[in-house]
Amino acid sequence: MKLVDLPNLSTKRIMALSESGINSILDLLNFFPRRYIDRTTVSPIRSLKGTGEQTTVVGRIQKIQQQGRGRKKRLEVIIRDNSATLKGVWFKGGYYIKRQFSKGQLVAFFGKAKKYGRYITMAHPEVDTLSDKSEVEDLQQIVPIYPGNKALSRTHTNSKLIHKWQKMILKHEKPPEFLPPPLLNEYNLPRRHRAYRMIHLPQSESEYKKAFARFKFEELFLFELSVAKTKQEVIERQAGHRFKNLGNHTRHFFNEELPFALTGGQKSALSDIKKDVRSGTQMNRLIQGDVGSGKTVVAIGAILMAIDNGYQAAFMAPTEILAEQHFRTLSKFLQPLGINIRLLVGNQTNSLRTDILTAIEGGNCNIVVGTHAVIQEEVRFHRLGLAVIDEQHRFGVKQRAEILTKGSHPHVLVMSATPIPRSLAMTLYSDLDISVIKGLPGGRKPVKTAVRPQKKHKEIYHFVEQELRDGGQAYVVYPLVEESEKMDLKDATAGYEKLKKQFPDFEVGLLHGQMKSEDKEAVMQQFVDNQLQVLVSTTVIEVGVDVPNASIMIVEHAERFGLSQLHQLRGRIGRGERQSYCILIHGPKVSREGRFRLRKMAQTDDGFEIAEADLKLRGPGDFLGTKQSGLPEFRVADIVEDQWILEQAKSAAWDIMKEDPQLDRPAHEELKKVFIPYYKERSKFYGMG
Repeated sequence: MKLVDLPNLSTKRIMALSESGINSILDLLNFFPRRYIDRTTVSPIRSLKGTGEQTTVVGRIQKIQQQGRGRKKRLEVIIRDNSATLKGVWFKGGYYIKRQFSKGQLVAFFGKAKKYGRYITMAHPEVDTLSDKSEVEDLQQIVPIYPGNKALSRTHTNSKLIHKWQKMILKHEKPPEFLPPPLLNEYNLPRRHRAYRMIHLPQSESEYKKAFARFKFEELFLFELSVAKTKQEVIERQAGHRFKNLGNHTRHFFNEELPFALTGGQKSALSDIKKDVRSGTQMNRLIQGDVGSGKTVVAIGAILMAIDNGYQAAFMAPTEILAEQHFRTLSKFLQPLGINIRLLVGNQTNSLRTDILTAIEGGNCNIVVGTHAVIQEEVRFHRLGLAVIDEQHRFGVKQRAEILTKGSHPHVLVMSATPIPRSLAMTLYSDLDISVIKGLPGGRKPVKTAVRPQKKHKEIYHFVEQELRDGGQAYVVYPLVEESEKMDLKDATAGYEKLKKQFPDFEVGLLHGQMKSEDKEAVMQQFVDNQLQVLVSTTVIEVGVDVPNASIMIVEHAERFGLSQLHQLRGRIGRGERQSYCILIHGPKVSREGRFRLRKMAQTDDGFEIAEADLKLRGPGDFLGTKQSGLPEFRVADIVEDQWILEQAKSAAWDIMKEDPQLDRPAHEELKKVFIPYYKERSKFYGMG
């Protein structure tokens, strides 16, 4: 059967369906209802309370009348059953709707029943005309309501017509099953053809819910199967360099140079890394830790293991400002060891760039720190053994895959200071082993967070002045306004001028994204050296600036920021031994969601709890940026709401990949037909295809 075989399918409707992503019978079957109307019960009119309950009533038309004038003109149709009367009201289109009614006609109204005056009323009810009461049973069904758009609306392709098409398709077509029978039995899933029938022609609420669960499982199962296959190919194709020695650099650094004791979380992560790099298989590990948990020191440990075994290391950051920060940090820590570290970013002179590339290829450079410039074709390593990728979610899966082509499959260590909720990590990072660093390094105190209205500026500035006189330093951050750096800069510049007058006894600096790299670095260095006591900034300092003496973070218009962004900003303080304070200032009008975000920030400093809340507010696509992250746009599954299905799908997929990696068993024949094209599409994104 083809789309053109369906009745009432004009050329315009074919085009409207195509605009809606429907180009085949299977596409139409996969066009699922967005909600359902339960019309399985017909209520006597007298039984209705008129509180907005949705129901069906059946009666004969007693009166048809138009009331009011001009724009307020409305059509009223009064019907009566054996118990009472009900009024149907249409505020628009009454002239045309009136034509379908006649006095004494038997009709069914479906809608929300509300009481106005002495009448129970339904506004714009759905209407069915009946020849006799025996037809009432045909109305008593669960009615699917399909997603609409301008193209479908323009061609009058409504839910009623789509439902009619689905009935016809399911009468003639039987989509093949591809989930193996043991899975269907184990997880009590309906077979594919029956599941389509249960979604488009449900007999009960439990039927369509069960069918949706099956299609959610199917989506998540295919995705998890592709992730398991990717990991398997990485392991099979790419034997890792074996770092046998825990050499002099590593021992000297941790025993004599590191100025603080490692936390339990840091020790555990280093132990995981040591085990990986000695295994002979390529490491693919994610180090996940909250802001300030000490991930960089763990990365340094991995880098020193590589150098001790005669290999180079690459350290990749998403922005120049963060790459420069890491370069400074690594240089400070490793300078006593005589290790050659070079910075490779986009704005360097040709002569400097040539010198750096020569050092990398010749082996004189032990560590190269940079942005995505590190993985460009012209960068050739002498002997790359380890790649560290910071803030992984800003790069995307494909860029992570590209680093694998450098230096004969180096070990890969991914770091994220943005806590990823467990539900996302299970999907997004299923091909990685995960180490979580919990807790803060010794001596650090939790940041105290307060939410204040703009009218409290005077008291806030008084508190800030006391902190500054006590030797502290402060950030004042202005938000991005409508994603416009120009407007952002205007806000921050005005704030800078205001704060210079507010704190005449102290030095105030300005930092923003339009400054040249060397100017940004100069301002940051002045702040680090305490030559500036107040740093007014745009969101450019969300990552990159590490000033242990900074003890105050003021965020203006905090209601405009997302939860994760506010948490990242708060992470800029509390990095030393001083008690630190984050003050979130909001405007007079704050949405309900904005109030929730600010309240959550004041309640907890647990990044994982904040990330879970942020994920629920924004959904996975917005939380990470779907295209960047490699997370697919699931059609029916929601990895936040459907975690239990996700866990089942992951377990099933990884078991099958372990038992039958090529899907050659007879029981997997249909699955293989579906999975191979699915995986090829995914592989292009992962850089494996």
